[in-house]
Amino acid sequence: MSAASLTIGEAARRTGVSAKMIRWYEATGLLPPAARSESGYRHYGDADLHTLRFIRRARDLGFSVDAIADLLALWRDRARPSAGVKAIAQEQIADLRRRIAEMEGMARTLEHLAEACCGDERPDCPILDDLAADDHPPEPRRRSRGLAGRGPARGAA
Repeated sequence: MSAASLTIGEAARRTGVSAKMIRWYEATGLLPPAARSESGYRHYGDADLHTLRFIRRARDLGFSVDAIADLLALWRDRARPSAGVKAIAQEQIADLRRRIAEMEGMARTLEHLAEACCGDERPDCPILDDLAADDHPPEPRRRSRGLAGRGPARGAA
């Protein structure tokens, strides 16, 4: 079967993007609606596969759906200056570094708690005591790896 007329399953196999995510990318506008056969089956061409690979790579780098939409628009605009692309990438770098710092802080806290726990037959456990403590301020809800609750989980791609 040529790339000019691939089913969603074959497009998924060739791009590493699940059929569920392909449908979701169409629904959100990241991917243009697929051509349909007379029986209603989606069919994808070379341009669609190229776009899906672009989206998958951007997702692999942690870009949000909104940032991917911006990057796709810039990618399609051959007359665009590269400054906008660089700015989006630099924002992503800053976000990744912030998340890394947060995770390193979480790891340090857990290491400290694990060191304080005897790990024996006694029920005393500083880890559980810390988790149950009422004196921790609520953490702001973080967006999940770029999708911000706008679709299937990251692992579905």
